[in-house]
Amino acid sequence: MTANSMKTTRRNFLQTTALSGVAAFAAPAFLSAKDVNGKLNVACIGVQGMGHASVQGVSGENIIGLADVAADRLAKTAAEQPKAETFADFRDMITKFDGKLDAVTVGTPDHIHAAASVFAMKRGIHCYTEKPLSHDVHEAAVMIDLAKKKNLKTQMGTQIHASDNYRRVVELIQGGAIGKIKEVHCWVGKAWGNRPIPKFDGQVPESLNWELWQGPVPERPYNPCYVPGNWRSYWMYGTGTLGDMACHIVDLPFWALSLRHPKTIEANYPAVVCPETCPIGLQVKYEFPKEEGHDALTLTWYDHNLRPPQLAEYNMPNLGLGILFVGADGLLLADYGRYILYPEDKFKDFKAPKPSIPKSIGHHAEWLKAIKDGGDAQPLCNFGYSGVLTQAVLLGGVAYRAGKKITWNPETQTTGDAAADKFLADERRKGWEL
Repeated sequence: MTANSMKTTRRNFLQTTALSGVAAFAAPAFLSAKDVNGKLNVACIGVQGMGHASVQGVSGENIIGLADVAADRLAKTAAEQPKAETFADFRDMITKFDGKLDAVTVGTPDHIHAAASVFAMKRGIHCYTEKPLSHDVHEAAVMIDLAKKKNLKTQMGTQIHASDNYRRVVELIQGGAIGKIKEVHCWVGKAWGNRPIPKFDGQVPESLNWELWQGPVPERPYNPCYVPGNWRSYWMYGTGTLGDMACHIVDLPFWALSLRHPKTIEANYPAVVCPETCPIGLQVKYEFPKEEGHDALTLTWYDHNLRPPQLAEYNMPNLGLGILFVGADGLLLADYGRYILYPEDKFKDFKAPKPSIPKSIGHHAEWLKAIKDGGDAQPLCNFGYSGVLTQAVLLGGVAYRAGKKITWNPETQTTGDAAADKFLADERRKGWEL
């Protein structure tokens, strides 16, 4: 039996799993940071969905601009922020407020993340960007380098990183509760992909600026299959289930084990690779070399109906979302809200160590506080950390699309294989260069 502020049994673990998954995507409560230099001037790019959560997350500051390509969605949020000026094009907004803007939030579809973030960061503006940080591996490298060069305070929107449960699991893994970690398994039951390519053009809604929505992606006709959310199923706009969810889930082992760059990546999927749509039922195996903080280990990702074999072997709950650490002395199963140590009999008298990682003041609040405090301190999910996490995640898609096991060289930012390297950077329309 684990000690996790209250004892967790297999039964109450199952009872709370569904609720914890929902809670993870609610924006953490905003708590104003110490007001050193007055309120920050903030603009929000993409203002509905998770973009709206960011508007709420920075609502204690001076929100001076809102940008969204959908006029109806923009008007809905603008009614909540009557002092903010509205724009269809984020570039117009940032240009108008040049020299007056302290920070931006980016809550757009994946293919706009880097374009919006880089446009702001080049002007010395601090940046909070939703996950995955970028749509391709190269974009993440640009964002990492630019944030460092400009000494900006950055944060990726992996809100669950601010949870108490992730902190307790990190403490257990780093404290050696289950010994040296040999392998990690991460999964989610969601499925973005295997959607047909539209054969007919659609009528663009009057409220949508389709030209701006496409951004850097080579132009194609509008079809309602892409918006508002199914763009995640298509490589040109999204990154599939892997890109949508792995930055949340793989974040836990990255943090707990101080993981950085995988050495090799191999994707297994039974169907023929489709050049346009992301797969459903993807399994990706990452091999990490021995580094400070961990021995050589493997991390395997599963989505849709795939699960690691240990769940059945140890009679573990078949969770819709989970992280399983396999150590020399036991196993730790976690989701967003709880954890259990296995074998349960072995750990029935286990007492968790006293918490050592401070409680978060809120994911957005950490970022805002870092901006106001100045100095060298960065939020926990700064681009130097989350950019590497994003690259690792996206390399799983590269391996799948290349149809082969790949080797990653972080120094050269290449795989050394032309068939794979062509998937590291997207084709960009003129005028949307980074």
